[in-house]
Amino acid sequence: MSRLKPRERDAIVQALRAGVVPKLGLRHIQVGRAREIEELVKDMDRIADGGAAIRFIIGEYGSGKTFFMNLVRLIALEKGMVVMFADLAPDRRIHATGGQARGLYAEMASNLSTRTKPDGGALASVVERFVSQAQRDAEDRGVATGTVIRERLGHFEELTGGFEFSEVIRRYWEGHETGDVDLSTAALRWLRGQYATRTDARQALGVRTIIDDANVYDHLKLMSVFVREAGYGGLLVGLDEMVNLFKLTSSQARNANYEQILRILNDVLQGSAEHLGFLMGGTPEFLMNTRRGLYSYEALQTRLAENTFARDGLVDLSGPVIRLASLTPEDLFVLLSNIRAVMQDEALALPDEALEAFMAHCSDRIGEAYFRTPRNTVTAFVNLLAVLEQNPGVAWHELVEAIEVAPDQGDDLSDLDEATGAPPAEDGDQLTSFRL
Repeated sequence: MSRLKPRERDAIVQALRAGVVPKLGLRHIQVGRAREIEELVKDMDRIADGGAAIRFIIGEYGSGKTFFMNLVRLIALEKGMVVMFADLAPDRRIHATGGQARGLYAEMASNLSTRTKPDGGALASVVERFVSQAQRDAEDRGVATGTVIRERLGHFEELTGGFEFSEVIRRYWEGHETGDVDLSTAALRWLRGQYATRTDARQALGVRTIIDDANVYDHLKLMSVFVREAGYGGLLVGLDEMVNLFKLTSSQARNANYEQILRILNDVLQGSAEHLGFLMGGTPEFLMNTRRGLYSYEALQTRLAENTFARDGLVDLSGPVIRLASLTPEDLFVLLSNIRAVMQDEALALPDEALEAFMAHCSDRIGEAYFRTPRNTVTAFVNLLAVLEQNPGVAWHELVEAIEVAPDQGDDLSDLDEATGAPPAEDGDQLTSFRL
C-alpha cells in the first residue's frame, strides 16, 4: 500500500463517518470487486481505441455503488481519460424542458476532471491543452495557429451542434491571443452550459445556440471528440442516483428520460458514439420495477435483459448491467482492517480479535445485512475507532456491546405512491449511532 497522506486520511475518516464515499484515498480501503473492475478496465481500453461503452451499476442502498463508481473514475483518470460525474437530483435530469437537463450538464462540466486536476474544474485546462498543441503544431509547420485550429476542428461541423462548438473554441483562442479575458471567460461559460439565453451567448460570442435541455447528449458526444483532439484517451460520464428518475411523479417525464437513456444505449451498442463511456448507478428497483423503473419501458427491458444462462453461481459481466455482488464476511474483515490501518497508529491498533468481536456483534444485531450492505457497519466501526482514539484509557471490549447498528434501508421505493410519487412517511436511512 502506498503512503497515506494526511489529507487523504482526513478525507477518508470524515467521509466514512458521514456515511458517504471519500473522493480521495480510495486505494487505501478498497477490497473485492476484482472481476467487475477488470471488466470496466476493458471498457476503458475500448473507449481509448475509438469505441464506446455503457454500464448500469446496480446494487442495494449501502452496497457500495458510489464507492465502486468513484473507484472506476480514479482508474479512468490514471489511464489518461477525462471524466464528468454528477448525481441526478430533482433539478438535474437527463431530459427536461425546464432547464433541469442543462443543470445536469453544468454540474458535470463543473466536475470535469483530468489526472492532473482530479477534483474537478479542469475544463479550462483541457481547452488550454488543445490550444497549446495547436500552437506547437503551427510553429512546426510555419503556419498561423488559427489555421491549425480550423483544420483540427473542421470535422466538428459534420456533427450536431459542432459548428457552434468549434466556433466557441476559436473564440477562446482569440481571447487567449489578444489578452481579452472577457472573451475567453465567455467561451468557457458557454462550454460549461452556463448561458440561459441565446441572446446573451450571441452578444458575448456571436453564436446563435447554447447548450440547453434539448442538446445535452449531443454536446457530451462533441466533448468526447474534443478531449480526444486535446490528447486524452476519451470521456467517461458518470451519473449516480439514477433512482431519482424512478421517483418522478409524472409518467410522461419518466418516459422522456428513459427514452433518452434508450438513445444513449442504442448509440453505444450500434457503434454510433466514439471515445465515450457511461456509468449509471441505481438500485434494483430503478432497473427492474415494471411500473416505474427502466423495465417499464419495453425497449429498455429488452436491451437490458440479463443472460438467462448466468445462474446457479455462473456470472456474465459482459452485458450493460453489472450487479454488484455482496461483500463476503472475509472481504468486510479486510475492509475493516484497512480502515484500522488508516485511522490508528500501528502500535496502538485494535487487535484482530476486536474486529472479529465487532463483526459478531453486528451479525447478532442485523444478521447478514452487516456485510451485504456495509455502509452503516463501516460508520459504526469508524465511530468506535474515534472514541478509542480520544479516550486512551477505555478498553475496546467494553465498547463493542454498546454499539447500536441498524440495517441500511435507504429509500423504500417499493411503497412509492403511483399517483403522487411520494415516499413513505417514515422513509430514509436508519443511521448508525454510537454512545458510551
